[in-house]
Amino acid sequence: MRASSPSADDLRELDADSAVARLAPMPDDAIAALLHGLGPGRAVAILDRFGAERRRLIAQAAGRDDAEQWLSGQHWKPGTVGRLMEPPPAVFPAEATVADVIEAVRPIVSHTLVTYVFVVDEERRLTGLVAFREIALARPTQRLSEIMVARPFALKPDTEVIDAMREVVSRHYPVYPVTDTDGRLVGIVRGAVLFEEQAFEISAQAGSMVGVEKEERLTTPWQRALKFRHPWLQLNLVTAFIAAAVVGLFQDTVNRIVILAVFIPVLSGQCSNTGCQALAVTLRGMTLGELKAGRAGALLAKEAWLGFLNGSLTGLVAGVGMFWLAHHQGHGQAWVLALITFIAMAGSCAISGIAGAAVPLALKRLGADPATASSIFLTTATDVVSMGLFLGMAAWLITAA
Repeated sequence: MRASSPSADDLRELDADSAVARLAPMPDDAIAALLHGLGPGRAVAILDRFGAERRRLIAQAAGRDDAEQWLSGQHWKPGTVGRLMEPPPAVFPAEATVADVIEAVRPIVSHTLVTYVFVVDEERRLTGLVAFREIALARPTQRLSEIMVARPFALKPDTEVIDAMREVVSRHYPVYPVTDTDGRLVGIVRGAVLFEEQAFEISAQAGSMVGVEKEERLTTPWQRALKFRHPWLQLNLVTAFIAAAVVGLFQDTVNRIVILAVFIPVLSGQCSNTGCQALAVTLRGMTLGELKAGRAGALLAKEAWLGFLNGSLTGLVAGVGMFWLAHHQGHGQAWVLALITFIAMAGSCAISGIAGAAVPLALKRLGADPATASSIFLTTATDVVSMGLFLGMAAWLITAA
């Protein structure tokens, strides 16, 4: 029995490869119509999964505007402004008159929304722009150089979408010109398209922290979901072995003071949560552009201090719990164990706060997505530090005794 054709809403719920599997048997014009309803960012992501010849046929079956936009940014990295570009519909030299512009764009506006007229020099460097409403109000004999906004704001095609959104967050223009490093106009990107793509990137960030690929959807087949997730779980297992090795180093200490085993998960969970709080705030600041150059040191110091204060307050409660349990079991050094618990909690939470801020900063410095599996690396760091400090001080107590 042949599966029914998907709708645009169906495709939004599928990862790109699964969407291609549903679309492949359909005619090219039907695929083009569905992709048109998805928006440029999602359409390009799905179109990329088709072979070059089929991609060309689908684009050919679409309207001219869609085809140009889908194919013009193919050589740019996914997630960048270049992938969302479309060719500028109205480009003129500064000496062109308003009458010239109106005559030239008349056949264009019937099928393309023209918001701005872009002014370039003989080498196609962007020198200005004119809002189309200004064209309508100007005298026919006026030149564009007389009414244009000189040196307009422009994006770069290799800029990440999240970074681009930081630059445009206070501008809210309907269309942004895109220029290369030499200032030459290479395309435009519409503000609505940027915001749509940003929403997708932000929605994927929470999953990226724990190794869930941004392509995965609720309806992704289990085979593909397994392929997406399993490598990160193997990495998590390796890092868990590292934490387990720390406990193994102090196996004799745990055997002699069995009560320590009760508080290991308490300490680990508290430190992990402290680190995740710092991680969430750091990622939010990086996404919104709040983390300026040279502010990393201040951020690390703040998170260390917050971690220490929170660790001290929760350490008091944990210390009381340790004292009560140790005293109830007749341990002769209940007060010392309580103090060790307090110190371990305060110190580990301080270090966890530093780690929560440092992990995404380090990933970005290495050129990786700051959110990618950051929770896995953070959990390892907090477990190693908290268990090492707690059990290390307990081992010292045994040695001193």
